[in-house]
Amino acid sequence: MTTTYPKGISRRGWLRWTVILSAAAAIPGRVWAAVARPEAAFGATALDEALAALGDTPQVHEGIQFMTPDIAENGAVVPIRLQVDAEALPNVSKVSVLVEMNPNPLAASFDIPPGTEVYIETRVKVAQTCTLYAVVEADGQLYMQSRETKVTLGGCGG
Repeated sequence: MTTTYPKGISRRGWLRWTVILSAAAAIPGRVWAAVARPEAAFGATALDEALAALGDTPQVHEGIQFMTPDIAENGAVVPIRLQVDAEALPNVSKVSVLVEMNPNPLAASFDIPPGTEVYIETRVKVAQTCTLYAVVEADGQLYMQSRETKVTLGGCGG
C-alpha cells in the first residue's frame, strides 16, 4: 500500500511537521493552566490566610459530598473524593481542597468549565491528623464541606 503525501513533502518531512504542530497545539493549554493558578492562596501558610485569598467566608452546603478516609495509614497519599450536586449547587466555577495542618494548606485547586458535572478523585498529602476542607465557588459565592482524617504516618516530612 502506497501512502501519498502533499506534493513536495517527503515522508520524513510529513512526520516532522506532524510532531511540530502537535507540540504547538499543546502549548496554549499549558500556558492557560499556568495563568489560572491562585498564587496567593497556594503561598498561604495558615488556613485562614488561604481561605481569605480564595474569597469570602465559605458557608457549609449539603450539596457538596466530600469523602476522605477516617484513618489514613500514609499521609503522603490520602485519597479524597468530591462530588457536587448540580441541582442543589449550580454554576460551579472552582473547587479547592485545603488541609488544615499542612505547611501550605491549599493542596489543590480546579477550574471547572461551565456545564461540567463536578466529580473529582485525587490524592493529597496530609501532614498530621486534621480537618480537610472542600471549598466550592458557585455563582460568585463560596461553599464548603469538611471531614477529619486521622493520619498514622505523616506525609509532610513526619
